[in-house]
Amino acid sequence: MSEFNCKLEYLWLDGYETPNIRSKTKYTTIATDNKFITVEDIPEWGFDGSSTLQAEGDDSDCILQPVKVYPNTVDEEDSIGMNSFIVLCEVYDTKGGVHPSNRRAELRRLSEMYSGSDMWFGIEQEYTFMNVKTGRPYGWSEQPSYYPPPQGRYYCGVGTDAVGTTRSLVSKHAQACLSAGVPLCGTNAEVMLGQWEYQVGVAGPVDIADSLWVARYMMEILAEREGIGVSLAPKPIRGDWNGSGAHINFSTTRLREQGGEKYIDSIVSSLELNHDTHIKAYGVDNDQRLTGNHETANINVFTCGDSDRGASIRVPPKTASTGKGYLEDRRPASNIDPYAAVAAITKTVGTVDAGQVELV
Repeated sequence: MSEFNCKLEYLWLDGYETPNIRSKTKYTTIATDNKFITVEDIPEWGFDGSSTLQAEGDDSDCILQPVKVYPNTVDEEDSIGMNSFIVLCEVYDTKGGVHPSNRRAELRRLSEMYSGSDMWFGIEQEYTFMNVKTGRPYGWSEQPSYYPPPQGRYYCGVGTDAVGTTRSLVSKHAQACLSAGVPLCGTNAEVMLGQWEYQVGVAGPVDIADSLWVARYMMEILAEREGIGVSLAPKPIRGDWNGSGAHINFSTTRLREQGGEKYIDSIVSSLELNHDTHIKAYGVDNDQRLTGNHETANINVFTCGDSDRGASIRVPPKTASTGKGYLEDRRPASNIDPYAAVAAITKTVGTVDAGQVELV
């Protein structure tokens, strides 16, 4: 039996329409027979749900059930000798029931139901660094009447005039994620000045959503230290500027290994049939982004196209030429709850594989 002095940062999602990450810290000693701390070693905890839109004041206790544990690679206090961990949690009520805000539980259920599809996901998380004093993107002039030059040089740009001064923060975030086991696989500056992207994946339905939430948390902590805001708003700046999305790339075993035009068409047809359901799971205020302009399809119109970044579903070049690979859903907004968004795709595509949707 080994004893570890631990700092545990419990993370959970609140009850807002666009979920926010909440956290609280426990300092404790954990005795375990394992060589390393595992999620089974970490105790349940509780919180006041009346302060997070998850309970009423006269019955406010909610339970945090640990489900994943990560090394806390963004903890500056790690040097004091504590073993520091991020503890991702699901929310339950005091009777052991799944809390209504706990969308992860539904994704777990769907992932098991359609496990035969062996779905893989990758998510492209766009976001905007913000000046918390002015409410404008970080690197923009503090004068509200001044706007930077039009979009053009910023995407994958190089140089302070093209991408500002936050590249080091982007790099720190990537290294922190990778050191913690979060499968972050790429970063780039995006189309609007102050806007960036990181890609997470490839992973299964539950793991990809968990990874994105932990990556978001890490970015918030690192930016917080710099006094910089992080906006996941789908349209942080009105006007002739790109919005922010969270494009979801997905595949099944059959799509990766066998494919075929008929199979791909059936997936696309099923996505089109369920377009309204998906849009409801794809983020708040997404209508401000999905206008049909700025590399988006109109929110009311479902489209699909080869290499078309203005379509709802983009068919990548290799998939189009070989008939197998993956597809990209470009509809999700940057502020998605990935549990809800990935659940929608898992169910819609899973029904095709399960034979519940006739191949076209």
